[in-house]
Amino acid sequence: MPGYSDRDRGRDRDRDRGYGGGPPRFGGNRGGGGGKFGNPGDRLRKKHWNLDELPKFEKNFYQQHPDVARRSVQEVEQYRRAKTITVKGRECPNPIAKFHEASFPSYVMDVINKMNWTEPTPIQAQGWPLALSGQDMVGIAQTGSGKTLSYLLPAIVHINHQPFLERGDGPICLVLAPTRELAQQVQQVAAEYGRASRLKSTCIYGGAPKGPQIRDLERGVEICIATPGRLIDFLEAGKTNLRRCTYLVLDEADRMLDMGFEPQIRKIVDQIRPDRQTLMWSATWPKEVRQLAEDFLKEYVQINIGALQLSANHNILQIVDVCNDGEKENKLIRLLEEIMSEKENKTIIFVETKRRCDDLTRRMRRDGWPAMGIHGDKSQQERDWVLNEFKYGKAPILIATDVASRGLDVEDVKFVINFDYPNNSEDYIHRIGRTARSQKTGTAYTFFTPNNMRQASDLISVLREANQAINPKLLQMAEDRGGKSNWSFKGRQRW
Repeated sequence: MPGYSDRDRGRDRDRDRGYGGGPPRFGGNRGGGGGKFGNPGDRLRKKHWNLDELPKFEKNFYQQHPDVARRSVQEVEQYRRAKTITVKGRECPNPIAKFHEASFPSYVMDVINKMNWTEPTPIQAQGWPLALSGQDMVGIAQTGSGKTLSYLLPAIVHINHQPFLERGDGPICLVLAPTRELAQQVQQVAAEYGRASRLKSTCIYGGAPKGPQIRDLERGVEICIATPGRLIDFLEAGKTNLRRCTYLVLDEADRMLDMGFEPQIRKIVDQIRPDRQTLMWSATWPKEVRQLAEDFLKEYVQINIGALQLSANHNILQIVDVCNDGEKENKLIRLLEEIMSEKENKTIIFVETKRRCDDLTRRMRRDGWPAMGIHGDKSQQERDWVLNEFKYGKAPILIATDVASRGLDVEDVKFVINFDYPNNSEDYIHRIGRTARSQKTGTAYTFFTPNNMRQASDLISVLREANQAINPKLLQMAEDRGGKSNWSFKGRQRW
């Protein structure tokens, strides 16, 4: 494509994996200062907004249903306790218990009714009234909790109350996401639910040709889902603008900070009017995410679903096998022999590096296993193809780096195997969260070696919180950490 070189493609790929965008929170080499390509967003100037000169817009569309209004304070608190909903902040509306209580317009309810769902998820039950009322909010919820619809359905209502787009206008709703996979999944939902009211949406991410994305923006879209790197490029080049943006969503904010996107996020938010409505979503609530919320949100209400500390989905059986590095491959094969004899056997195997991903995929395919690999250096076309093969069961084993640990929304994954233990507890929880989606159950197997010793205590805390059995060898490792024990596990049985 003219004007889009291999160098551009490589830069976009790096940007949307988090390279060249400032230091990541947990160390490593994912940040940096942008290298020879300069700092993303340097050409963007911070806008100085005069709210008196900006066109007024409406953002409170919530009409409390009579059934919700009739509930006593005790009934509301009982519902929140039953659904493990914690609310912090002023003037939070009561949660809804049934879909019709959200008072969505018919064009939204028609799509919901086709789904045959029984009741809203906890984050939807509390999030919809809050988002529809126009308030800023933070939602802390584990993956698979229904958060995408928590912000997209109110976004559709918000957009339909704004003036129509005119030529040259940018999007009204902007969703920022950390990875291409998550951005694409959000866009699929936006397209499905926006169709009824003829809303146009597009997905902007690096590693794919710019031409089709630019054409979408030039034709005009009400909803733009974007990874920060590619959106910065388009804003700098004048291919789009955020003058009309009044509804901003930061999805998986903790992951975006981990990937070093904070400078880009700040540059982008500077381009959006300050009286917008902002919704921030995160699976964890570390101090860096709290700071972002303080900087970007006004008088926000925080909703927390589940335990207030870092916690894993309790529908996942977690099994930790303490072993040496050299044992892992044999253990993996024996484990897969068991798994593949099951009727439901869709499995994700997480590894640390791209090289390990390629090597393991090659070896397993050579031995006849129906495995495919995915990591950040594969082309977008190849990644899409691999995910489709996995999604539809043609290749039930997916070997992946952490590029797939978040935002990979495949409903029927039954097993997750941590071949290599991740760098931190957050990544562990997100990896195993690929199974047991939408109230289903799943199993996570983890190979834990002496190299991971420093993370033993954190892992034990996660296991205890989820009421899981704890391998005695893991407890011993946590106790002996710092004693320079020479660990060696000769047994080959799986604990």
